Amino acid sequence: MTAIALTLKKPIFRIEKAPQPILILSWIIVLTVIGWALFPSLFTDYSPYAGDPAASFASPSLEHWFGTDRLGRDLFARTVYGSRTTLTATLLAVLIAFGLGAVVGLAAGFSGGIVDTAIMRVVDVFLAIPSLLLAMVVVSVLGYSTNNIALAVGISAIAAFARVMRAQVLTVVNQDYVKAAYGLGVGRLGVMLRHVVPNSLSSVIALAALEIGTGVLAVASLGFLGYGAPPPQPEWGLLVAEGRDYVAVHPWASILPGLALAIVVIATHRISTSFRKEHRR
Repeated sequence: MTAIALTLKKPIFRIEKAPQPILILSWIIVLTVIGWALFPSLFTDYSPYAGDPAASFASPSLEHWFGTDRLGRDLFARTVYGSRTTLTATLLAVLIAFGLGAVVGLAAGFSGGIVDTAIMRVVDVFLAIPSLLLAMVVVSVLGYSTNNIALAVGISAIAAFARVMRAQVLTVVNQDYVKAAYGLGVGRLGVMLRHVVPNSLSSVIALAALEIGTGVLAVASLGFLGYGAPPPQPEWGLLVAEGRDYVAVHPWASILPGLALAIVVIATHRISTSFRKEHRR
């Protein structure tokens, strides 16, 4: 009787949790911004470059949602068009960090011994340097441009990806199926490509999702400091920087583009966190 009772208490099927409203809202925000980047002309009729000096610093209205800047350019249009610059640089940076970091971590974890030690000591040095400072140094060497910002942000994040990849590789190489592959006569290259790499990338992919929000903030921060796209090209960090001198009199010129940036970063981080939780299950 007891066994029957215990059996009946087991759930017949698992009821999945309903989607969270905040997560749904985050997806809507991110998809909207992606739409901005891909099809900016669908969201605004204004040019991000043409301005009306007579309408400089116009307050936010139905005509100009974010108001205008000191040259009379529509700030919402510049924010929409600037999303392409910022998101492109961010995605390129994450791809650079993902690709190079995975290769470095794989080389360290799979080789072991003195190679692993040497590589990880270099990785530790890069991890000890603040990523934004390292990115600023790289941009200073390469020159100020959006592409160089992407390269700089990507280089500054390689160490984090390398450490995660190495940890996963060390876990996988000790699994029984890897040892069995060696026992069946599979060579090191075959084991690495067939077993180690596919089973080690999941955590690195989860980290890449988390790094997108961080990358957006890093790219915008460098643009704010003047290391990114030169004026009049619209870029989120540059938009915030252009309005900071007038924030006491015309606060929307800096606050509204900055608020848009903050909302996108928070939404992206929320989605990335959701991916990481699903990965851990």
